[in-house]
Amino acid sequence: MNENVKKFLDKIKATWKKWSLVQKGVLVGVIVAFILLLVVLFRVSSRPTMVAVLDTPITDISLRDRIQVRLNEENVHSSFSADNLLYVSDEATARRMRSILIREDLIPTGTDAWDLFDVERWTTTDFERNVNLRRSIIKEVTQHIKALDEVDDASVSVTMPERTLFKADEKPVTASVIIFPKPGSNLSSDRKKVEGIQKLVKFAIEGLSDENITISDNFGNILNDFAGMADFDRLSLIDKQQKLIRRSETEYEAKILNTLQKIYGTDRVRDLNIKIEMDMSEVTAETLEYLPFTRRSDNPDTVYDDSEIFDSVTLSSETASTTWQGTGFNPEGPAGTEGQTPPAYKDTTNIAGLSTQTIVKTNQAVGERRTSEVVSPKLGRRTVSVNIDGTWRKLRDEKGNYIISNGMIEREYVPVPDAELRSAELAVRDAIGYDANRNDSVTITNIAIDRMSDFEAEDRAYFAAIQRRNIILISLATLAVILFILILYRIITRELERRRRLREEEALRKAQLERQQAMWEADSGKIVSITAEERHRMELQENAINLSREHPEDVAMLIRTWLMEE
Repeated sequence: MNENVKKFLDKIKATWKKWSLVQKGVLVGVIVAFILLLVVLFRVSSRPTMVAVLDTPITDISLRDRIQVRLNEENVHSSFSADNLLYVSDEATARRMRSILIREDLIPTGTDAWDLFDVERWTTTDFERNVNLRRSIIKEVTQHIKALDEVDDASVSVTMPERTLFKADEKPVTASVIIFPKPGSNLSSDRKKVEGIQKLVKFAIEGLSDENITISDNFGNILNDFAGMADFDRLSLIDKQQKLIRRSETEYEAKILNTLQKIYGTDRVRDLNIKIEMDMSEVTAETLEYLPFTRRSDNPDTVYDDSEIFDSVTLSSETASTTWQGTGFNPEGPAGTEGQTPPAYKDTTNIAGLSTQTIVKTNQAVGERRTSEVVSPKLGRRTVSVNIDGTWRKLRDEKGNYIISNGMIEREYVPVPDAELRSAELAVRDAIGYDANRNDSVTITNIAIDRMSDFEAEDRAYFAAIQRRNIILISLATLAVILFILILYRIITRELERRRRLREEEALRKAQLERQQAMWEADSGKIVSITAEERHRMELQENAINLSREHPEDVAMLIRTWLMEE
């Protein structure tokens, strides 16, 4: 048995040595997690099977002693857990002791007063119902406000006074909201967002009005004081209007520059000034249009228009005729009173006459359409000024070289023709929607831009290029002379070497002839004397012949090298 245990331990040690640091760390982590799990299970299982009186831990020793004494007076067995919670034997005892502690003000100072209403009582009073209702409303409104993206936290306080017999005697419902905006948020300065929060609170709480709502930030600044924000709103509106004008000016500027720079280039069209006047006042326009009636629509199968259109439709018509015949008596009113008949008609009184009157009444129905619209904003006068630079031409002489004067290339300015300026002006007018009735103004100028710095840089680059070219030419000429001298020196040295070699070959040939002559004389029986120099040369020749026989490749390479050098 001990042998098996020893083998098992040895196997574990061998495996542990083979493992990497990551594998060892994972194993240690698993063991630590297992130990922590056992500790948690042990603490949970060791918790007493009793009911907590309060959910808040009691850390004050003197308060714990007073609570313990009060429970002993009620003959209630109690105990404190490791986390300082007070436990009793059953739920009924916990409810009774909770009521006693609340009544005698023996609850911890950090206990949330609203949590006490979550605990069931022996009876539920109207006061508790009202408190629970108010708390529910506060929590709901707080959650609504916290759900906003730019709100980090919020605190809501609502006061709901008791109802009275007469409405005039009731105190209003009030609400106070403290908002903690997120960093970088403009909630404190955005009126629309603050109004949204105010409406959210108003519609969530019954009987709440706008003047009874106070919204502040975490620095104590009142956010919903809209009467005091009139000047700020005015400045904000002006800023928005100016931004709208600048955006319109930027759009027109980009459009005009894009058009002109494609024609004349980005360097020639650089100065563009545009000013747009905009009417920000709101104007309500009402339009009344009278529409004709279509009695018969146009037949699409015919090549002509056979529709019947009338300006109006007759609803009813009445014709009345009256014929009168008599003396033409004209009453002048009561007796003794001057009448109203003009003098020219008094002579025609009491003369018989005939009068016929015809009255025609027709009711016509006319179609009409009323259109009401609010116009704001409205673009006003537009002023545009653009400068187009001409072109600069470099002057050349008869040979095609640039004319140099005072160390600079002479240039001539070529202005933009008037016809092109007028065409550019028409293009700009169409781009901005030119209207003469609006007193729009478009000015296209041709003012030469100061390009002296550009010309100086260009001339420096030109002269530097000429200097580099001359240096390169002189360097090439010097290099050519040096190469010529080297080639000539090589030719002369080779010629001298060739002549020396010819002299040596001639000397060798003569020596060879002499040796042959000596050998021939020796063969014929004559005694010939050989000098030491000839004997040394014969030994060298014999050694060379033997070396060529033993190492023919080395000798061939040596001869090839000599031939390449020659």
